[in-house]
Formats: sequence, C-alpha cells, structure tokens
Amino acid sequence: MNELTLGLLAMLPIMLSAILLLGLQWPAKKAMPVVLVTTALLSLFVWDMTAIRVSASILQGMIVTVSVLWIVFGAIFLLNTLKYTGAIQVIRQGFTHVSPDRRVQAIIIAWCFGTFIEGASGFGTPAAIAAPLLVAIGFPALAAVLMGMMIQSTPVSFGAVGTPIVIGVNNGLDSTGISAQLLTQGWEWDQFIHLITTQVAIIHGIVGTLMPVLMAVMLTRFFGKNKSWIEGLQILPFALFAGLSFTIPYVLTGIFLGPEFPSLLGGLVSMVIVVSAAKKGFLMPKKAWDFPDKSEWLDGWVGQLEIKQDDVKLTRDMPVFIAWIPYLVVAALLVCSRVFVEFKNLLADASYGFTDILGEVGMSAAFSPLYLPGGLLIIGALVAVILQGGSGKKIKVLSDAFKDSSKTIIGAGFVLVFTIPMVRLFINSGVNLSDLPSMPMAGAQMFADLFGGAFPMISPSIGALGAFIAGSNTVSNMMFSQFQFEAAMSLGLSPALIVAGQAVGAAAGNMIAIHNVVAASATVGLLGQEGAILRKTILPTLYYIIVAGGLVMLAVYGLKISGPLG
Repeated sequence: MNELTLGLLAMLPIMLSAILLLGLQWPAKKAMPVVLVTTALLSLFVWDMTAIRVSASILQGMIVTVSVLWIVFGAIFLLNTLKYTGAIQVIRQGFTHVSPDRRVQAIIIAWCFGTFIEGASGFGTPAAIAAPLLVAIGFPALAAVLMGMMIQSTPVSFGAVGTPIVIGVNNGLDSTGISAQLLTQGWEWDQFIHLITTQVAIIHGIVGTLMPVLMAVMLTRFFGKNKSWIEGLQILPFALFAGLSFTIPYVLTGIFLGPEFPSLLGGLVSMVIVVSAAKKGFLMPKKAWDFPDKSEWLDGWVGQLEIKQDDVKLTRDMPVFIAWIPYLVVAALLVCSRVFVEFKNLLADASYGFTDILGEVGMSAAFSPLYLPGGLLIIGALVAVILQGGSGKKIKVLSDAFKDSSKTIIGAGFVLVFTIPMVRLFINSGVNLSDLPSMPMAGAQMFADLFGGAFPMISPSIGALGAFIAGSNTVSNMMFSQFQFEAAMSLGLSPALIVAGQAVGAAAGNMIAIHNVVAASATVGLLGQEGAILRKTILPTLYYIIVAGGLVMLAVYGLKISGPLG
C-alpha cells in the first residue's frame, strides 16, 4: 500500500467526523459512535491491530472519559452551588458595574480569567469554568461555549504550568539522539528546548494579540441582533489593549523564564490591567453592546443550564469578594497543585490506576480525583457553602446542586464514551502486525510528501490535526514533534522553528477538538449543537494556523532563521 493511500485511510475517521458533524449536522451522540466503529474497523483490518489491543484502547479511553467527566461535573457543581447560595447574582451584578458591554465581559472572563486558569490547569478547564460563568451573567449557552473554546489557543502551549512543552515536546523528541547531534555544534538539550519555547512564545504573541478582537467580532456577528461584524470591530482599541496586556508579559516570560509561567503570569497581569481599565472607561466604545432580548434568541442558543432571578435567594449584603472566593480558592489550589511538588504528590497519591490493560504493555490510564481540576472545583463548592450558605440550608444547597449537576452530566457521558476511545485507538494504532506507522503519523507523512518545500506553512496544521484528534496540545506534541524534527532535517530547515510551529498549531487545534467541545457544551447543558459550535470555531482556528504557518515560512525563507542543526 502506497503512502498516499495509507494517509487517506488514516484520515478517514477525521473526514467522517467533519462530514457528519459539519456537513450533515448530526449531533455528536449520533456521529461519534459511527466514527468509533469506523476507526475500530480500520484498526483491525487495515492496520492489523490485534483484537486485544483494540479492546484495551477502548477500555483505556473509557477510563480517560471518567477523568474528563469529573472535571465537567466539578465545574457544573460549583456553578450550581453558587446559584443556590446567591453568589452568582452578586457576580453578575459585579460585572455589570465593571461594564454592561457583553464584549467587554467576554474579554474579561474568557480571555483574562480564562488564560490564567489555562496557565494553572489546562486540559479544557478554562472552557469548563468560563462557559457556565458566562451563562450565569446572561450569555446564550452557545455564545458562552464559543468564547470558552476560543481561549483554547494562545495560552494553551504553556498551559498546566508548561505541560505541552515540558512533557509534550520533551517526550515527543528523541532527546538522546538529538542531544548527541547538538553537542557537535556546542549546544545542550536545555538550550534547544529553551529556543523552541522562545519561538513558540513569539509566534503566539504575534498571532494571539488579535484573539480578543476575533472574540468580539464572532460574538456580534453570530449573536447580535444586527448580525454585524462591524459592531465587533467598534471595540477594536480596547480588545487590542486586552490582547497586548496578556501577550507582552506572556512573551517576555517565555523568553526569559521558560515554559512554566507565560500563561499564568500573562493572565494574572491582564486581569489586573484590563479590569482596572474597564472600570475607568479607558478605550471603551461610546455605546455598550448587548444580546437581543431573550424572546428573540434562537432555540439552538439555549442550553439546559439557565439561571433565572427566581432561582437564586440573593444575599443582598454579600460582598462581591465573598461571592468570588470559591473561584479564587480554585485558582489558588490549581496553581499550588501544579507548582509545589509536595502538595502535588499529596493530591496525586489518591489515584486509581490501571497498567498494562488486558496485558498490553505500556497501555495505562489513571483517575486522580483530588489532583484533577474536578476535585478542586468541588472543594471550591464546599468553601462556597461554608461561607455563603444560609444557616441550616447548607445541606439543601449541596443536595440541589448535586441533583442539577448529575442530570447535566449524563448526556455528556454518553457522547464522550464513544469519542475518547476513538482517540485512543487512533493514537495506539502504531503497534500493529503490519509494521505500519500509526494513523496520525501516516496522515502527517502524506501532508509532508504533498507540500515538500512549503512544509513550514503546514507545520502548524499538522499540530492542529493532532489536537483535533486527541483534544490535547500535549498529546499532539508527543505524537508529532519527532516527525516535525525529521521533516525539518530532511529539508535543511531549522528543526527548532518547525517544532515550534507544531506546538503553536497544536494549541490552536484545541478550539476544534471534538471532546473538548462536548465537555464545554456539557457544562452549560448544550448537547446536540457540536456541529454548530465547530462551524464557528473553525474560523479562528483557520486564522491561527494560516497566520502561524505564514510566520514560520517568513522566518525560514524571509528572515533566514536557522539555529542548531538547521
């Protein structure tokens, strides 16, 4: 079988997902079982995976699904708890006092707060937290998920305290072999990784500065009464200011401190600067923008999570700070659990692991309820009840929040139990009886053969493809970093720059990762609209990978940037 045919077969599950979700507009609960069966048949009859390995991959995916659902449940449970304590109404009023403009609110919650949460936790947590919070202050569920997914871009390469670089790129490259090559040119491995980090930060800094502008434009075009792009651009000065407030400290941190803290520090700095500026009316548009009246909202905009005035028993004298404490506690726990080794180990010790599933060596999965963001979000909910719950009502608040959250999680579980096993099959296909490359690698090789010297242009696209499949920048980097390195070496290009393109594209691909879309949708009770979300998030994703690819091409052929080994 030639490489083109193999590559096309490898891409069949991806193409089928696009056709069913985007073209035929099937809900994910119908589309993903079909895609899983197709992937399993390819695994058995084309890649010659053993039936045991296929079964083990599916079981591995189901265990991973438990972890994803735990995060989603924690996010919903915290929000429902705050609904019943009345804190959400206080938070809603607080944002109205900062600015009644929905574009500004989206930028502050999704971009500033979301990038900080991404820096601390990653793995889809920002969308799971930001989307329900936006719904709570009056956003349509579909708009809230769109905003939550769009922040799965610039901060992601340095999310979870740098995991996509520290773990993904480090483990995705042959460090032993490459280190030997680097030594011949007077370079060390740590210097090479730092060079990749610097280039990732610079590319993201250029491309990502416009993301708040795109968020405003997408909001007004798809959810405004006038369906206007122009109304989004009316906030251009403030949106650019918000973009730069994050990307400038983000880039400087990446260059001078390394991969662990760019998103954390960038998000923290942007929150302080942007909220202060908004309160003072700095660069604000003359006219505030809002959604049309709820009576005019389309049916597809609304999820099951809806917070009405009657739902909450507002504690009128609750200070805004007290209302926000649960989220601040979650943010602090996320940072501490990712930065301080002893605390991290304490939480991670409560883990339920499965190794060598069905006897397949190296195939493992684990569920860590305290270390995962879901456990920390539940701790935040308990803090909320202690500080905000009325006397004698604490148990009822928890009970009502648990009931509401459990109902929402059932639909997401059905979809993800097909989606994530499909991902694991795709990734695990490299171990087979036909000695074929894995499906992701076969697809990437096909693209490399087709594009040749223009490979720098598509390097980010390959990274995005990996994230679309796996729902993870880290996994995409682990799958494709070595491939990108080898492609750069064969073409005489800078391998550090090409791997940087991979990492940037893998971050952008999170905006269209199916199981991330499903998970974020579940937090607002919006299932069945996955195709509608993907048709929108594909626009900023295309912007990101095209501009990033253009920058890599410019750096390679225009600026003649080389570096070690290139």
